[in-house]
Amino acid sequence: MDYFPVFLDVRNRPCLVVGGGEVATRKAGLLLKSGARVTLVAPALCDSAGQLVERGEVLHVPARFSPGHLRGMVLVIAATDDAAVNEEVSVAANALHLPVNVVDSPQLCSFIVPSIVDRSPVVVAIGSSGKAPVLARLLRTRLEGLIPQAYGKLAALAGAFREQAKQRFADVESRRRFWENVFEGPIAEMVFSGREAAARHALLDVLNRGEGKVRGAGQVYLVGAGPGNPDLLTFRALRLMQKADVVVYDHLVGDGILDLVRRDAQRIYAGKQAGNHALPQGEINVLLERLAREGKCVVRLKGGDPFVFGRGGEELEALADAGIPFEVVPGITAACGVSSYAGIPLTHRDHAQSVTFVTGHLKEGSVNLDWEALVRPHQTVVIYMGVGALAQICERLVAHGMAPALPAAMVERGTTSDQRVVTATVGTLAQEAARAGIEPPALAIIGEVVSLRKRLNWLGEAQAAREEAKRGAAEIAA
Repeated sequence: MDYFPVFLDVRNRPCLVVGGGEVATRKAGLLLKSGARVTLVAPALCDSAGQLVERGEVLHVPARFSPGHLRGMVLVIAATDDAAVNEEVSVAANALHLPVNVVDSPQLCSFIVPSIVDRSPVVVAIGSSGKAPVLARLLRTRLEGLIPQAYGKLAALAGAFREQAKQRFADVESRRRFWENVFEGPIAEMVFSGREAAARHALLDVLNRGEGKVRGAGQVYLVGAGPGNPDLLTFRALRLMQKADVVVYDHLVGDGILDLVRRDAQRIYAGKQAGNHALPQGEINVLLERLAREGKCVVRLKGGDPFVFGRGGEELEALADAGIPFEVVPGITAACGVSSYAGIPLTHRDHAQSVTFVTGHLKEGSVNLDWEALVRPHQTVVIYMGVGALAQICERLVAHGMAPALPAAMVERGTTSDQRVVTATVGTLAQEAARAGIEPPALAIIGEVVSLRKRLNWLGEAQAAREEAKRGAAEIAA
């Protein structure tokens, strides 16, 4: 190691920042977060530094740096745009054996300021020995997504029970196993989902029983996988997928997303397509209950959001009746994700002040919708699962008063590399979608907002070229 990593306690201790610009202000802010008493030495201050002084958060000495300013300090940072002043600070601090950092000059530093992931009291510091600070910041960005914000609350909870754990588990190995179970099991997930009181109760119960695991630890997590693109998964969804014992997944969960599931996790397909249900809904409910009773961490993975046409509520009702603990992790629903990738805003002040989601799934050969509500002006209508009944839906909309010339679009496999978009009108959408060979999964977007696609299609010409090539291939095949 080029540097010895160490965390300094500067709470209520005097620290000096030399400089009055934006960089000096950021360094002063970092010290303030650590509880330090900060003094700024600079002939003049930028606006943000001045605001710190006005609020009484830092002390300002309006002068050029001199070695006397180091008297009584425990740490110093030089952040001026004058190389001579920065070097003077370094020399004076080293003469007094004071830790000194000179911004962007590692050769003048006795310590460097790392990139920080702050989940206090958990703090992760990433350094590059001053050689590649941008790389350190990129690593910090990646870690920000992997470490839940509530880790600090989890650490605080553990700290509150640390002495009790020592008394209950006398040897180091049993204590280590106990805390691993806490940090990787249901208690941690309770904290992450905001149920801190339940987590405290569960932890106290485990300690009182002198066991390492939560009693009846099986749990079901109803997780939204988003509209298809793995990059659109939530951090929490990804973390649960990588710790699950079993993943029960639907037809709309793509291979790219399943590739992110823990390699040794059991995978059970429970998809539903028109006329082809791998598992009937009742059997899925029984399966989830059985797996949870076996003490397993079960992720029920659904495309989009589990509470938007995903029958998630039905599954949770069955789990609640059975007394199985569960949590819900929302996902980006298809309407939001697909419309964004198609360049079609769902609402717009000039075109649509509301949006309605409906399902176009045929039941007993017909589609029963609130047609009068759907044909109201100045709204956007998004139709899920409507490919098979598209012609019937469009005919009924027009019959109930919707203008045949109203813009409409059909989006197939939205947000993925295979996305295709067909734009038309309500009167011609079914014909154009059939001509292009649009197949499920796809959804329809109807409303004036579709007219904005030409200007807002941020995927650009490459996507349009792929769509045209696939459209031509479909015509040739037909």
